Amino acid sequence: MLQLTKDDIYLDQQADNKQDAIKKIANALTQHQLVEQGYVDGMLAREAQAATYLGSGIAIPHGTTTTRHLVKKTGVQVFYFPAGVVWGDDGEKAYIAIGIAASSDEHLTILRQLTHVLGDDDVEDRIKHIKTVDDVIALLTGQHKEVVNENILSDELILLDIPADSLDMLQALNVSRLKRFNAINTDFIAQSLEQKPCYLGQGVWLNDGNEGNQKDAIAISRTSNTIHEADKPVKLLITVSAKTNALDAIINRLAEMSYHQQLAQLHSATKTQIHQLLVKQDLTTENQDNAVNNEQRTNIASDANKVSITAEFTVTNPHGLHTRPASVLVKLVKQFTSSITVANLDGNANPVSATSLMKIVAIGAKKGSRLQFIANGEDAKQAIEAIGKAINDGLGE
Repeated sequence: MLQLTKDDIYLDQQADNKQDAIKKIANALTQHQLVEQGYVDGMLAREAQAATYLGSGIAIPHGTTTTRHLVKKTGVQVFYFPAGVVWGDDGEKAYIAIGIAASSDEHLTILRQLTHVLGDDDVEDRIKHIKTVDDVIALLTGQHKEVVNENILSDELILLDIPADSLDMLQALNVSRLKRFNAINTDFIAQSLEQKPCYLGQGVWLNDGNEGNQKDAIAISRTSNTIHEADKPVKLLITVSAKTNALDAIINRLAEMSYHQQLAQLHSATKTQIHQLLVKQDLTTENQDNAVNNEQRTNIASDANKVSITAEFTVTNPHGLHTRPASVLVKLVKQFTSSITVANLDGNANPVSATSLMKIVAIGAKKGSRLQFIANGEDAKQAIEAIGKAINDGLGE
Protein backbone atom coordinates (compact mmCIF):
# COMPACT_ATOMS: atom_id res chain seq x y z
CA MET A 1 0.00 0.00 0.00
CA LEU A 2 1.07 3.62 -0.59
CA GLN A 3 3.40 4.68 2.20
CA LEU A 4 2.62 8.18 3.47
CA THR A 5 3.96 10.21 6.36
CA LYS A 6 2.62 13.48 7.71
CA ASP A 7 5.64 15.23 6.20
CA ASP A 8 4.45 14.20 2.73
CA ILE A 9 1.15 16.09 3.02
CA TYR A 10 0.46 19.80 2.60
CA LEU A 11 -2.93 21.14 3.74
CA ASP A 12 -4.69 24.42 2.91
CA GLN A 13 -2.77 25.08 -0.31
CA GLN A 14 -3.69 27.65 -2.94
CA ALA A 15 -2.82 27.99 -6.62
CA ASP A 16 -4.10 30.25 -9.40
CA ASN A 17 -3.84 27.46 -11.97
CA LYS A 18 -2.45 23.97 -12.36
CA GLN A 19 0.89 25.21 -13.67
CA ASP A 20 1.36 27.18 -10.45
CA ALA A 21 0.27 24.12 -8.44
CA ILE A 22 2.74 21.88 -10.28
CA LYS A 23 5.62 24.25 -9.55
CA LYS A 24 4.80 24.14 -5.83
CA ILE A 25 4.59 20.35 -5.88
CA ALA A 26 7.85 20.04 -7.83
CA ASN A 27 9.57 22.26 -5.27
CA ALA A 28 8.35 19.93 -2.49
CA LEU A 29 9.67 16.90 -4.38
CA THR A 30 13.02 18.65 -4.72
CA GLN A 31 13.15 19.73 -1.07
CA HIS A 32 12.51 16.13 0.02
CA GLN A 33 15.46 14.94 -2.09
CA LEU A 34 13.20 12.87 -4.34
CA VAL A 35 14.18 14.69 -7.54
CA GLU A 36 16.84 17.05 -8.81
CA GLN A 37 16.33 20.58 -10.08
CA GLY A 38 14.72 20.56 -13.52
CA TYR A 39 12.19 17.81 -12.85
CA VAL A 40 9.53 20.52 -12.84
CA ASP A 41 10.08 20.98 -16.59
CA GLY A 42 9.13 17.35 -17.17
CA MET A 43 6.02 17.72 -15.02
CA LEU A 44 4.89 20.78 -16.97
CA ALA A 45 5.67 19.06 -20.26
CA ARG A 46 3.64 16.00 -19.23
CA GLU A 47 0.71 18.24 -18.37
CA ALA A 48 0.98 19.97 -21.74
CA GLN A 49 0.72 16.60 -23.47
CA ALA A 50 -2.44 15.59 -21.58
CA ALA A 51 -4.08 16.56 -18.33
CA THR A 52 -3.14 14.25 -15.46
CA TYR A 53 -6.58 14.65 -13.93
CA LEU A 54 -8.01 11.25 -12.94
CA GLY A 55 -11.50 12.26 -11.92
CA SER A 56 -13.14 12.43 -8.47
CA GLY A 57 -11.18 15.56 -7.61
CA ILE A 58 -7.76 13.92 -7.97
CA ALA A 59 -4.74 14.71 -10.17
CA ILE A 60 -1.40 12.91 -10.38
CA PRO A 61 1.20 15.25 -11.93
CA HIS A 62 4.46 13.51 -12.81
CA GLY A 63 7.38 13.88 -15.20
CA THR A 64 8.10 12.61 -18.68
CA THR A 65 10.43 9.84 -19.78
CA THR A 66 13.05 12.47 -20.68
CA THR A 67 13.25 13.67 -17.06
CA ARG A 68 13.35 10.27 -15.37
CA HIS A 69 17.11 10.58 -14.93
CA LEU A 70 16.42 13.44 -12.50
CA VAL A 71 14.56 11.14 -10.09
CA LYS A 72 16.66 10.21 -7.05
CA LYS A 73 14.12 7.85 -5.50
CA THR A 74 10.44 6.99 -5.89
CA GLY A 75 8.08 8.96 -3.71
CA VAL A 76 5.09 11.27 -3.57
CA GLN A 77 4.10 14.66 -2.20
CA VAL A 78 0.40 15.28 -1.62
CA PHE A 79 -1.09 18.77 -1.88
CA TYR A 80 -4.62 19.57 -0.72
CA PHE A 81 -6.34 22.55 -2.34
CA PRO A 82 -9.60 23.25 -0.44
CA ALA A 83 -10.87 25.63 -3.15
CA GLY A 84 -9.79 23.29 -5.94
CA VAL A 85 -7.65 23.99 -9.00
CA VAL A 86 -9.01 23.68 -12.55
CA TRP A 87 -7.13 20.66 -13.86
CA GLY A 88 -9.18 18.53 -16.27
CA ASP A 89 -9.65 19.22 -19.97
CA ASP A 90 -13.34 19.88 -19.35
CA GLY A 91 -12.78 22.30 -16.48
CA GLU A 92 -12.89 19.73 -13.67
CA LYS A 93 -11.26 20.77 -10.41
CA ALA A 94 -8.62 18.83 -8.53
CA TYR A 95 -8.65 19.08 -4.75
CA ILE A 96 -5.88 16.58 -4.14
CA ALA A 97 -2.79 16.60 -6.34
CA ILE A 98 -0.36 13.73 -5.81
CA GLY A 99 3.03 14.67 -7.20
CA ILE A 100 4.88 11.52 -8.23
CA ALA A 101 8.62 10.99 -8.60
CA ALA A 102 9.28 7.74 -10.48
CA SER A 103 12.37 6.66 -12.42
CA SER A 104 10.56 3.99 -14.48
CA ASP A 105 6.99 2.68 -14.44
CA GLU A 106 6.83 2.80 -10.65
CA HIS A 107 4.10 5.43 -10.86
CA LEU A 108 1.81 2.74 -12.28
CA THR A 109 2.29 0.72 -9.11
CA ILE A 110 1.27 3.75 -7.08
CA LEU A 111 -1.75 4.20 -9.32
CA ARG A 112 -2.81 0.60 -8.83
CA GLN A 113 -2.64 1.10 -5.10
CA LEU A 114 -4.71 4.25 -5.33
CA THR A 115 -7.47 2.62 -7.38
CA HIS A 116 -8.27 0.31 -4.47
CA VAL A 117 -9.06 3.23 -2.21
CA LEU A 118 -10.17 6.00 -4.58
CA GLY A 119 -12.86 4.14 -6.48
CA ASP A 120 -15.65 4.82 -3.98
CA ASP A 121 -18.57 6.90 -5.15
CA ASP A 122 -18.23 9.28 -2.16
CA VAL A 123 -14.51 10.01 -2.58
CA GLU A 124 -14.94 13.52 -3.97
CA ASP A 125 -17.29 14.48 -1.17
CA ARG A 126 -14.86 13.10 1.43
CA ILE A 127 -12.00 15.00 -0.19
CA LYS A 128 -13.87 18.30 0.05
CA HIS A 129 -14.38 17.75 3.78
CA ILE A 130 -10.75 17.02 4.66
CA LYS A 131 -9.69 18.84 7.83
CA THR A 132 -6.49 17.18 9.01
CA VAL A 133 -3.42 15.36 7.73
CA ASP A 134 -4.82 12.20 9.29
CA ASP A 135 -7.93 12.59 7.08
CA VAL A 136 -5.71 12.54 3.99
CA ILE A 137 -3.75 9.51 5.18
CA ALA A 138 -6.95 7.63 6.01
CA LEU A 139 -8.38 8.40 2.57
CA LEU A 140 -5.29 7.44 0.56
CA THR A 141 -4.38 4.34 2.56
CA GLY A 142 -7.86 2.83 2.54
CA GLN A 143 -8.57 2.98 6.26
CA HIS A 144 -12.12 4.13 5.49
CA LYS A 145 -12.89 0.90 3.67
CA GLU A 146 -12.34 -1.24 6.75
CA VAL A 147 -15.11 0.67 8.53
CA VAL A 148 -17.37 0.49 5.50
CA ASN A 149 -17.12 -3.29 5.24
CA GLU A 150 -17.60 -4.03 8.93
CA ASN A 151 -21.39 -4.43 8.98
CA ILE A 152 -22.25 -4.95 5.32
CA LEU A 153 -23.80 -8.38 5.92
CA SER A 154 -25.03 -8.15 9.50
CA ASP A 155 -26.85 -11.14 11.02
CA GLU A 156 -29.85 -8.92 11.74
CA LEU A 157 -30.26 -8.39 7.99
CA ILE A 158 -30.50 -12.14 7.26
CA LEU A 159 -33.88 -13.84 7.70
CA LEU A 160 -33.89 -17.59 7.03
CA ASP A 161 -36.53 -20.23 6.40
CA ILE A 162 -39.72 -18.23 6.81
CA PRO A 163 -43.07 -19.10 5.21
CA ALA A 164 -43.78 -16.80 2.27
CA ASP A 165 -46.40 -16.76 -0.43
CA SER A 166 -44.82 -14.35 -2.95
CA LEU A 167 -41.65 -12.61 -4.10
CA ASP A 168 -43.30 -9.32 -3.19
CA MET A 169 -43.43 -10.45 0.42
CA LEU A 170 -39.69 -11.12 0.44
CA GLN A 171 -39.07 -7.67 -1.06
CA ALA A 172 -41.11 -6.03 1.66
CA LEU A 173 -39.27 -7.95 4.37
CA ASN A 174 -35.86 -6.98 2.99
CA VAL A 175 -36.53 -3.27 2.54
CA SER A 176 -38.12 -3.02 5.98
CA ARG A 177 -34.97 -4.41 7.61
CA LEU A 178 -32.69 -2.20 5.50
CA LYS A 179 -34.80 0.80 6.56
CA ARG A 180 -34.46 -0.12 10.25
CA PHE A 181 -30.71 -0.45 9.63
CA ASN A 182 -30.76 3.14 8.23
CA ALA A 183 -29.26 1.83 4.99
CA ILE A 184 -32.04 3.16 2.73
CA ASN A 185 -34.73 5.83 2.66
CA THR A 186 -38.26 5.99 1.22
CA ASP A 187 -36.98 6.72 -2.31
CA PHE A 188 -35.22 3.35 -2.35
CA ILE A 189 -38.29 1.58 -0.99
CA ALA A 190 -40.62 3.05 -3.62
CA GLN A 191 -38.28 2.26 -6.51
CA SER A 192 -37.37 -1.19 -5.24
CA LEU A 193 -40.95 -2.30 -4.77
CA GLU A 194 -41.91 -1.04 -8.23
CA GLN A 195 -39.17 -3.02 -10.01
CA LYS A 196 -39.15 -6.76 -10.44
CA PRO A 197 -35.99 -8.37 -9.01
CA CYS A 198 -33.46 -9.97 -11.35
CA TYR A 199 -33.36 -13.77 -11.50
CA LEU A 200 -29.84 -15.11 -10.94
CA GLY A 201 -30.77 -18.78 -11.19
CA GLN A 202 -31.45 -21.77 -8.94
CA GLY A 203 -34.22 -19.94 -7.08
CA VAL A 204 -32.06 -16.94 -6.13
CA TRP A 205 -33.19 -13.38 -6.96
CA LEU A 206 -31.50 -9.99 -6.63
CA ASN A 207 -32.82 -6.43 -6.46
CA ASP A 208 -31.49 -2.97 -5.64
CA GLY A 209 -32.34 0.70 -6.15
CA ASN A 210 -30.65 3.55 -8.00
CA GLU A 211 -31.90 6.09 -5.46
CA GLY A 212 -32.06 6.30 -1.69
CA ASN A 213 -28.93 4.26 -0.90
CA GLN A 214 -27.65 5.69 2.38
CA LYS A 215 -25.01 3.13 3.31
CA ASP A 216 -23.67 -0.22 2.15
CA ALA A 217 -25.75 -3.18 3.32
CA ILE A 218 -27.31 -6.42 2.10
CA ALA A 219 -30.57 -7.96 3.30
CA ILE A 220 -31.39 -11.62 2.61
CA SER A 221 -34.71 -13.44 3.03
CA ARG A 222 -35.06 -17.18 2.43
CA THR A 223 -38.29 -19.11 2.26
CA SER A 224 -39.01 -22.37 4.05
CA ASN A 225 -41.09 -23.38 1.04
CA THR A 226 -40.51 -22.95 -2.68
CA ILE A 227 -42.76 -20.47 -4.43
CA HIS A 228 -42.76 -19.28 -8.04
CA GLU A 229 -42.63 -16.01 -9.93
CA ALA A 230 -43.18 -15.98 -13.70
CA ASP A 231 -42.64 -19.77 -13.81
CA LYS A 232 -39.29 -19.46 -12.03
CA PRO A 233 -38.63 -20.83 -8.52
CA VAL A 234 -38.20 -18.42 -5.61
CA LYS A 235 -36.11 -19.60 -2.70
CA LEU A 236 -34.04 -16.61 -1.66
CA LEU A 237 -34.02 -12.84 -2.33
CA ILE A 238 -30.99 -10.62 -1.90
CA THR A 239 -31.60 -6.86 -1.67
CA VAL A 240 -28.59 -4.58 -2.06
CA SER A 241 -28.12 -1.02 -0.81
CA ALA A 242 -24.91 0.33 -2.34
CA LYS A 243 -23.57 3.71 -1.27
CA THR A 244 -19.99 3.05 -2.41
CA ASN A 245 -18.28 0.28 -4.37
CA ALA A 246 -17.57 -1.67 -1.18
CA LEU A 247 -20.09 -4.33 -2.23
CA ASP A 248 -18.42 -5.02 -5.56
CA ALA A 249 -16.60 -8.14 -4.35
CA ILE A 250 -19.85 -9.64 -3.04
CA ILE A 251 -21.76 -8.85 -6.24
CA ASN A 252 -18.91 -10.30 -8.25
CA ARG A 253 -19.05 -13.43 -6.09
CA LEU A 254 -22.79 -13.78 -6.77
CA ALA A 255 -22.18 -13.43 -10.50
CA GLU A 256 -19.48 -16.09 -10.31
CA MET A 257 -21.72 -18.46 -8.34
CA SER A 258 -24.50 -17.89 -10.85
CA TYR A 259 -22.18 -18.66 -13.76
CA HIS A 260 -20.95 -21.88 -12.12
CA GLN A 261 -24.47 -22.81 -10.96
CA GLN A 262 -23.42 -22.78 -7.30
CA LEU A 263 -26.23 -20.59 -5.95
CA ALA A 264 -28.05 -23.64 -4.55
CA GLN A 265 -25.47 -23.60 -1.76
CA LEU A 266 -27.43 -20.70 -0.30
CA HIS A 267 -30.60 -22.81 0.03
CA SER A 268 -29.48 -24.56 3.22
CA ALA A 269 -26.57 -22.45 4.44
CA THR A 270 -26.55 -21.00 7.95
CA LYS A 271 -25.93 -17.29 8.54
CA THR A 272 -22.28 -18.00 9.19
CA GLN A 273 -22.01 -20.08 6.04
CA ILE A 274 -23.74 -17.38 3.98
CA HIS A 275 -21.25 -14.86 5.28
CA GLN A 276 -18.38 -17.20 4.35
CA LEU A 277 -19.79 -17.83 0.88
CA LEU A 278 -20.34 -14.16 0.05
CA VAL A 279 -17.76 -12.28 2.11
CA LYS A 280 -15.01 -14.55 3.43
CA GLN A 281 -14.25 -16.09 0.06
CA ASP A 282 -11.48 -18.55 -0.66
CA LEU A 283 -8.54 -16.36 -1.66
CA THR A 284 -7.78 -18.75 -4.53
CA THR A 285 -11.20 -18.24 -6.11
CA GLU A 286 -10.66 -17.18 -9.69
CA ASN A 287 -11.31 -13.47 -10.25
CA GLN A 288 -12.42 -12.91 -6.64
CA ASP A 289 -10.80 -9.49 -6.72
CA ASN A 290 -12.46 -8.39 -9.97
CA ALA A 291 -14.25 -5.07 -9.69
CA VAL A 292 -17.87 -5.01 -10.89
CA ASN A 293 -18.85 -1.41 -11.56
CA ASN A 294 -22.22 0.10 -10.71
CA GLU A 295 -23.60 -0.45 -14.21
CA GLN A 296 -22.74 -4.15 -14.03
CA ARG A 297 -24.29 -4.48 -10.58
CA THR A 298 -27.78 -3.65 -11.81
CA ASN A 299 -27.46 -5.73 -14.94
CA ILE A 300 -26.22 -9.14 -13.75
CA ALA A 301 -29.39 -10.82 -14.94
CA SER A 302 -30.88 -8.32 -17.36
CA ASP A 303 -27.78 -8.34 -19.56
CA ALA A 304 -28.69 -11.90 -20.49
CA ASN A 305 -31.34 -10.42 -22.76
CA LYS A 306 -28.92 -8.01 -24.42
CA VAL A 307 -25.96 -8.38 -26.76
CA SER A 308 -22.70 -9.40 -25.09
CA ILE A 309 -19.49 -9.13 -27.11
CA THR A 310 -15.91 -9.93 -26.12
CA ALA A 311 -12.95 -8.77 -28.17
CA GLU A 312 -9.19 -8.56 -27.78
CA PHE A 313 -6.96 -5.74 -29.04
CA THR A 314 -3.24 -5.03 -28.75
CA VAL A 315 -1.88 -1.71 -27.51
CA THR A 316 0.23 0.00 -30.18
CA ASN A 317 1.16 3.18 -28.29
CA PRO A 318 4.93 3.40 -27.68
CA HIS A 319 4.46 4.29 -24.01
CA GLY A 320 1.37 2.20 -23.40
CA LEU A 321 -1.91 3.41 -21.96
CA HIS A 322 -0.73 6.45 -20.05
CA THR A 323 -3.04 9.34 -19.25
CA ARG A 324 -3.41 10.85 -22.72
CA PRO A 325 -4.46 7.77 -24.76
CA ALA A 326 -6.46 6.45 -21.80
CA SER A 327 -8.47 9.67 -21.67
CA VAL A 328 -9.24 9.30 -25.39
CA LEU A 329 -10.48 5.77 -24.74
CA VAL A 330 -12.68 6.86 -21.83
CA LYS A 331 -14.31 9.64 -23.85
CA LEU A 332 -15.05 7.16 -26.64
CA VAL A 333 -16.54 4.54 -24.32
CA LYS A 334 -18.82 7.10 -22.68
CA GLN A 335 -20.52 7.69 -26.02
CA PHE A 336 -22.17 4.25 -25.78
CA THR A 337 -24.90 3.00 -23.46
CA SER A 338 -23.46 -0.49 -23.08
CA SER A 339 -21.64 -1.58 -19.93
CA ILE A 340 -17.99 -1.99 -20.98
CA THR A 341 -15.03 -3.40 -19.07
CA VAL A 342 -11.39 -3.80 -20.02
CA ALA A 343 -8.74 -6.19 -18.68
CA ASN A 344 -5.00 -6.33 -19.32
CA LEU A 345 -4.44 -9.98 -20.21
CA ASP A 346 -0.71 -9.45 -19.79
CA GLY A 347 -1.23 -7.97 -16.33
CA ASN A 348 -3.47 -9.24 -13.55
CA ALA A 349 -6.31 -9.79 -16.08
CA ASN A 350 -8.89 -8.28 -13.69
CA PRO A 351 -11.57 -6.29 -15.57
CA VAL A 352 -12.19 -2.65 -14.67
CA SER A 353 -14.73 -0.13 -15.85
CA ALA A 354 -13.73 1.33 -19.22
CA THR A 355 -15.28 4.65 -18.14
CA SER A 356 -12.76 5.20 -15.33
CA LEU A 357 -9.58 6.95 -16.42
CA MET A 358 -7.88 6.17 -13.12
CA LYS A 359 -8.59 2.46 -13.32
CA ILE A 360 -7.58 2.17 -16.98
CA VAL A 361 -4.21 3.83 -16.36
CA ALA A 362 -3.69 1.60 -13.34
CA ILE A 363 -3.98 -1.68 -15.28
CA GLY A 364 -0.46 -0.95 -16.50
CA ALA A 365 -0.93 -1.70 -20.20
CA LYS A 366 2.32 -1.29 -22.15
CA LYS A 367 3.03 -1.46 -25.85
CA GLY A 368 2.10 -4.96 -26.98
CA SER A 369 -0.23 -5.63 -24.05
CA ARG A 370 -3.39 -7.54 -24.94
CA LEU A 371 -6.58 -5.83 -23.79
CA GLN A 372 -9.82 -7.75 -23.47
CA PHE A 373 -12.99 -5.70 -23.78
CA ILE A 374 -16.42 -7.00 -22.79
CA ALA A 375 -19.46 -4.95 -23.84
CA ASN A 376 -23.00 -5.71 -22.69
CA GLY A 377 -25.86 -3.73 -24.14
CA GLU A 378 -27.85 -2.85 -27.19
CA ASP A 379 -24.96 -1.00 -28.87
CA ALA A 380 -22.27 -3.46 -27.81
CA LYS A 381 -21.28 -4.33 -31.38
CA GLN A 382 -20.87 -0.69 -32.39
CA ALA A 383 -18.90 0.04 -29.21
CA ILE A 384 -16.43 -2.81 -29.74
CA GLU A 385 -15.91 -1.84 -33.38
CA ALA A 386 -15.22 1.78 -32.43
CA ILE A 387 -12.85 0.78 -29.63
CA GLY A 388 -10.91 -1.55 -31.92
CA LYS A 389 -10.50 1.14 -34.55
CA ALA A 390 -9.40 3.73 -31.98
CA ILE A 391 -6.78 1.41 -30.47
CA ASN A 392 -5.43 0.43 -33.87
CA ASP A 393 -5.22 4.14 -34.77
CA GLY A 394 -3.16 4.86 -31.67
CA LEU A 395 -5.78 6.53 -29.47
CA GLY A 396 -4.91 10.02 -30.61
CA GLU A 397 -1.14 9.62 -30.62
